[in-house]
Amino acid sequence: MIEAVRSAMDVSMAKDDNVVVFGEDVGYFGGVFRSTQGLQAKYGRTRCFDTPISESGIVGTAIGMAAYGLKPCVEIQFADYMYPAYDQLTQEAARIRYRSNGDFTCPIVVRMPTGGGIFGGQTHSQSPEALFTHVCGLKVIVPSNPYDAKGLLIAAIEDPDPVMFLEPKRLYNGPFDGHHERPVTPWSKHDLGEVPDGHYTIPIGKAEVRRAGSAVTVVAYGTMVHVALAAAEDAGIDAEVIDLRSLLPLDLDAIVKSVSKTGRCVVVHEATLTSGFGAEVTALVQEHCFYHLEAPVVRVAGWDTPYPHAQEWDYFPGPGRVGRALAEVVEA
Repeated sequence: MIEAVRSAMDVSMAKDDNVVVFGEDVGYFGGVFRSTQGLQAKYGRTRCFDTPISESGIVGTAIGMAAYGLKPCVEIQFADYMYPAYDQLTQEAARIRYRSNGDFTCPIVVRMPTGGGIFGGQTHSQSPEALFTHVCGLKVIVPSNPYDAKGLLIAAIEDPDPVMFLEPKRLYNGPFDGHHERPVTPWSKHDLGEVPDGHYTIPIGKAEVRRAGSAVTVVAYGTMVHVALAAAEDAGIDAEVIDLRSLLPLDLDAIVKSVSKTGRCVVVHEATLTSGFGAEVTALVQEHCFYHLEAPVVRVAGWDTPYPHAQEWDYFPGPGRVGRALAEVVEA
């Protein structure tokens, strides 16, 4: 995943001189996860550079540069650090097109490592995607594999509007095996897929069916796609697994098509249950698929608590919790 993200920025910077990359430690050091390693050496300090520890300054500067005609791709070192920049993102970046009657756009990408799995505790493990999906004018992407990460990030950099690009940390240094409730060492041989060289894009707003099935629809994104696949396999349930990839815009047609076929739905995400993005998906399924439903929609998510460092791997929806939810819905 890290190599795919780095390749996307490399390809975009080579193609367009207006693309600039900056953030905390992204230059000489190559980023805390090494996602930008080598970019400064290749493109120079004016196109890949370090910033002060000021998230509001990083995003505010990016907005000004975007209005001027550049295409900033900035890194917030952890998604947990984005809160000082939330005002800039919601009040400025998301509204420029509307406020200027189309005279200005804001072609920025804000990359953020998201979610847990590295024992980072409360301030390095949050999943704040729902805070952005509530904001008109932002696009929100959460890839589940390297191929999608590269294609979607290039598409985001080329998009004329602001895009929040959330990168699940548990997938950074895969392979990743969703069967395991807790981390395994060494990592299992579950391959996350090949990534082509060069330029390619994946349309923003299009979901992907990762597993066809007829008994129940599982809607997930990011790391939870792999957990959902493992849960369906372990439970022996003919589940159809949909990888949203893009939360905003959302591929509602793909969800409705699947749930209308299966008549059942389970929504899985790592973030806190209450007011999580799964609540929006559940409401949409209720509105659009009511007469097809054979059972209530079930959500499987993180606990409604501050992020529990000591119980990190119990907090995550694992294949056991997801599998029990699948069985409950199928048997209802």
